[in-house]
Amino acid sequence: MSIVGTRVVRQEDQNLITAGGTYVDDLREEALSGAAHAVFVRSPVAHARIESIDVTEAKAAPGVLGVFTAADLGLDPHAAGPVKEPWLADGVVRYVGEPVALVLTEERYQLADAAELVDIDYDPLDAVASIDAGLADETLLYPEIGSNVVQVNGAKEFDDGIFADCDVVVTQAIVNQRVAPAPLEVRGASCAWGEDGRLTVWLSTQNAQIARTQLGASVGVGEDKVRVIAPDVGGGFGAKIGADPEVTVLGWAAKETGRAVRWVESRSENLTAMTHGRAQQNTVTIGGKRDGTVLAYRLDVIQDAGAYPRTLFLPTLTELMAVGVYRFPKVETRSRAVVTNTTPIAAYRGAGRPEATAAVERAMDVFAAEIGLDPAEVRRVNFIRPEQFPYQTPTGASYDTGEYAAALDKALEAAGYAELRAEQKRRREAGDPVELGLGIASYVEITGGDGGGESGRVDIHPDGSVVAWTGSSPHGQGLGTSLAMLLSDQLGVPLDKITVRHGDTDEVPKAVGTFGSRSLQLGGSAIRQAADEVIAQARELAADLLEASPDDLELDTERGVFQVRGAPSSGVLSWAQVAETAGEGKLLSADVWFGGGTPTFPFGAHLAVVEVDTETGKVELRRIVAVDDAGPIVNPLTFRGQRHGGLGQGAAQALMEVVTYDEDGNPTTATLADYSFITAAELPDFELVDMATPTDRNLLGVKGIGEAATIGSTPAVHNAVVDALSARGVTHLDMPTTPIRVWAALEEARKGNAR
Repeated sequence: MSIVGTRVVRQEDQNLITAGGTYVDDLREEALSGAAHAVFVRSPVAHARIESIDVTEAKAAPGVLGVFTAADLGLDPHAAGPVKEPWLADGVVRYVGEPVALVLTEERYQLADAAELVDIDYDPLDAVASIDAGLADETLLYPEIGSNVVQVNGAKEFDDGIFADCDVVVTQAIVNQRVAPAPLEVRGASCAWGEDGRLTVWLSTQNAQIARTQLGASVGVGEDKVRVIAPDVGGGFGAKIGADPEVTVLGWAAKETGRAVRWVESRSENLTAMTHGRAQQNTVTIGGKRDGTVLAYRLDVIQDAGAYPRTLFLPTLTELMAVGVYRFPKVETRSRAVVTNTTPIAAYRGAGRPEATAAVERAMDVFAAEIGLDPAEVRRVNFIRPEQFPYQTPTGASYDTGEYAAALDKALEAAGYAELRAEQKRRREAGDPVELGLGIASYVEITGGDGGGESGRVDIHPDGSVVAWTGSSPHGQGLGTSLAMLLSDQLGVPLDKITVRHGDTDEVPKAVGTFGSRSLQLGGSAIRQAADEVIAQARELAADLLEASPDDLELDTERGVFQVRGAPSSGVLSWAQVAETAGEGKLLSADVWFGGGTPTFPFGAHLAVVEVDTETGKVELRRIVAVDDAGPIVNPLTFRGQRHGGLGQGAAQALMEVVTYDEDGNPTTATLADYSFITAAELPDFELVDMATPTDRNLLGVKGIGEAATIGSTPAVHNAVVDALSARGVTHLDMPTTPIRVWAALEEARKGNAR
C-alpha cells in the first residue's frame, strides 16, 4: 500500500512541541558569540524632510558601539521599481516606521535608551495617506516623476461599447482593504563576517537563495561571498520573501564594526514596518441578460503601493485572474499603482489573486441581485465548462483543468443550500432581528506562476538512509513530511530513514524557495526527478551484482529491494547493499533542476453562513463549507491544515482585519490591541469537502494549496454578510464587516439611504 494519500503526522512537529523550534533569535552559533545588538530608529512622521541628525549623545551612551545613518553607508539604494528606496532614509522620510538610523549596543537592554538619544529634526510635509489623496497629485512623494501614479497597465481608455448588447449593467466600487501579514515570528536576522571575507546571514526568510542574491548585490561583494541560512521560520505568508532593506544595513554594520550583529524587531515594528498586503480599490462593471448570462465585464484596479513600490506585479496579477471561473465574452481591465505615505505593500497570501476573486465574486452577486436570480444559478450559467479546457482567458491565463460547476454543486449539497434558503425566508417573514446570510464564492487561482523551476537532490548512504535537499522552504506547512512521503513511496524506504534538508545556500546553492504555492508541484517534482535518477543508477549497480540486465531489474517498493523481474528467488539487494558498492567516499546521488513545470490553476467553491444581529451589528460566522481542488493529495493531514489556515485568514479579512491611518499618515493599528487578529474563538469548525482534479503540468499531477482557501473564503464570508443585510436595504458593505460598520449601514438604510 502506498504511503502517499494517507494521513501521516508531520515529522517536524515532534521537535516543535517538545524542545521547541530554533528561530533566528534562539541561535547560539559560535560565530555570533559576543555579537552586538541592533535597533533601528524609525520615523515617527509619515512625510518630512530630515533637517539634521545628531548622534553625539547616543554614541556616548553606555554600551553603544555605533550609530549609523544614510550618510555613513555608501551603498547604492535599492531600485526594484520606478524609484530608488534608500537603505536608511536619506533626506526625506516617507512613512511612519521607515528606518532612519541604526544603533548597535553591547547588550540588548541598552538599545531602547540609546535609540531615544538619536536627535532627528524633521520638517513635516503634507502627507498622502490614502489612494484618493495619491491620485489627486496635490502632494508628490517623488516630484521628479511628476505624479504619484507610478505604473499603469492594461486599457488606457475604456470602451463602453462592450456593454451595448446588455439588458442590465451594474457598477460597484469595492475596497480590498490593507492588512498586516502578522506572522507569529516577527522579522529577525543575525550577520557575521568570516576571516575568509564571506558574510553569513541567519535570516527568517522564505527564500534563502533569493536573499543571498539580493544581499550580494546590495553589500557589494557578489553572491558567492554571501551565505544565507534559514533556521526555523515562524510564518511568512509572502512578507518574508527574500531580504528586507534592514538586512543589508545589518550586514554592512557587521563589516564596519568587525562584530557580529543580532536584530529582532518588536511586534509594533512588525505591524508598522513589515510590508502590508492587499490595499486595492476596485471598480467592477458587469453587464448581461436577464437570464443570468454575463456578456461583458470590466475591472478597474487601483493599487496602493505604499511609500516605495517594491512589488508592482500585484495589480497585474489581479488583472490576469480577473475573470475567475467564468467565460465572459468581453473583458476589459486596467490597473494603476499609486504611491502613498504608508508602509510599502508586497505579497501576502494569495498576492493579487484574492483581490481578483473578491472583485468578480462581488460582481456576480451584485448582478444576480439586480436581475432577481439566485447567485448560485447565475454562476452556473457562466462557468467555463470542463470540455473547454485547457482554457485561454481573455486576460492571458492558460487554465489547465477545472470542474467548476461540480465544485459548487458539492459545496451546496454538503451545506444543505435549499434548506438554508428556506430558513432565511422563514426568519425574514417572522421579522427575526438576527438575519441569516449565505455567501458563495467560486474561485480559481494560479500557483507556481513565477516562471522558475526548483532544485532537488537525493543521496543514498551506505546504511540505506536517504538525505534529500530541496530548494523549497519548509517553514511550518508540513512540506518536509510531504517530500519524505514521496521519497518513501518511490524508493521503498521507511520515513524514519529519510531526512529532508533545506535553507542553507552552501548546501543548496541554486534554488527559488517558497511563495506562490509552488513548493510541492515544483520542489516535489524536483525530488521525484532526482529519485528517478538515483533508482536508475542503483539499477545499474544491482544488475552487476545480480548478474542480470538492468532492464530486467525492478524495485520492490513494498520491501525496498531490487530483484530480477519475475524471478525474486534469484536474489534481492537492499538499498544499503547497493549503496555500499558505489565505491569508497561515493554516494548514490542525483542533483537536478526541475524546470519543466508551468503554472497550475487550483479551484474550488466556498459557502459561508453568517448570522447578523441587526440591533447591534454583530456578525457571527456560523459555517464555512469548502471545496478546494488542488489535484491529488500527498498527505491529507497537511492538506487539511493548509485549508484550515487559509479559511481562517480569509474569513479574518472579511470580518475584522484592517490596517488604518489617520489623515496625517499615522498608523492607528500599531499593536495587537488595535489590529484585530482572528482567533479560534471567532471561527466555526470548518466543513471540508474533498475533490481532486489532476494536472498534466508537473510530474506529480498536483496543484498548490497554500493560498487557495484564503482566496475563496474572503468573498464567501463577505457575500454572506451583505446577503444577510440585503432584505433591510443594504446592497453593499466594504470589508471588514465589523459591528460598527454593519450597524452604521443599517442605520442609513433605516433612514431610507440604501447603500
